[in-house]
Amino acid sequence: MKRREFLKKAAVTTAAAGAALSFGAPAVHAKKRYLWKMVTTWPPHFPVMGEAADMLAKWVETMSEGRLKIQVYGGGELVPPLQAFDAVSGGMVEMGHGASYYWAGKSPATQFFAAVPFGMNAQQMNAWIYAGDGLKLWEEVYANFNVKPMPAGNTGVQMGGWFNKEIKTISDFKGLKMRIPGLGGKVLAKAGGTAVLSAGGEIYTNLERGVIDATEWVGPYHDYLMGFYKVAKYYYYPGWHEPGTVLEMFVNKKAFESLPKDLQEIIVTAAYRSNLWMLSTFEAKNNFYLNKLINEHGVKLKQFPEPVLKQLKKYSQEVLEEIVEKDPLSKKVYDNFLAFKKNVVAWANISEIAYAKTLNL
Repeated sequence: MKRREFLKKAAVTTAAAGAALSFGAPAVHAKKRYLWKMVTTWPPHFPVMGEAADMLAKWVETMSEGRLKIQVYGGGELVPPLQAFDAVSGGMVEMGHGASYYWAGKSPATQFFAAVPFGMNAQQMNAWIYAGDGLKLWEEVYANFNVKPMPAGNTGVQMGGWFNKEIKTISDFKGLKMRIPGLGGKVLAKAGGTAVLSAGGEIYTNLERGVIDATEWVGPYHDYLMGFYKVAKYYYYPGWHEPGTVLEMFVNKKAFESLPKDLQEIIVTAAYRSNLWMLSTFEAKNNFYLNKLINEHGVKLKQFPEPVLKQLKKYSQEVLEEIVEKDPLSKKVYDNFLAFKKNVVAWANISEIAYAKTLNL
């Protein structure tokens, strides 16, 4: 009897010890691991934009505990910058990083998810995409190409651009060759200029050599790093053409859907984090670097004259109307965009805009 009781107690003790070891030991992941490639429209490790792609890859690896690793390739390392979309769509690589207006040749509707001239700012674009119909419509446009998009950054309100001559009237745009993508480029053409689309890494050289007469890029922080003050004299504001430009991460849809659900959520979460980080970085640094451009490098800060902005706004409306008349999908997206804009601007008039006026009292 005593022997049986002893053996029973020993068995219970052994089982308890085994359970304690099981719970105390780190879990061993036997789950499948993935190695993906991301191509970007930016030069390798490009400040802010390229950094965001690099960090996004690290965040995914950390959150997945190494189950999903992403190798990031700058523009030109694996494919040319403006062929990133094709590489993802065709399945050559799993992911890309860029801006949707670069793909206007695929579908004119892509442009509405980056920047619309005289459109919504960063806060309002985020509201449309995350809390309105923006993301659903964006996914609908990209589904035709086997690509899933998601916001992964925002520049905030951009500057109007770098020029080597003053813009006093709308006629000063005639004959001007300017690097400006998306819908803004079509507005420039209405004003008599020529829009040139080139990747970020080519802009400085093109401006220096006279291939272009002017360029827009982002804002003071990034423009300072790009060194545009060395090859252009006048710095104009506001960025009418890009009031809150959304940058994107885009994923091969079949590859994304083949992942376990938790890895899918990790990718989406990393994109959210990247979106907030980029906008915060630009907001934090822009004014400091604007002062450096003016005070240390003698850059002449200029505001576009009001008559010029009014005419550009008129041309913008003409461009948008022409696009939606020809393309039903663009009309569907723009109608939704416009309705949302009307709603948020009405609120902004008694919130953000009204408050901004008090800052200068």
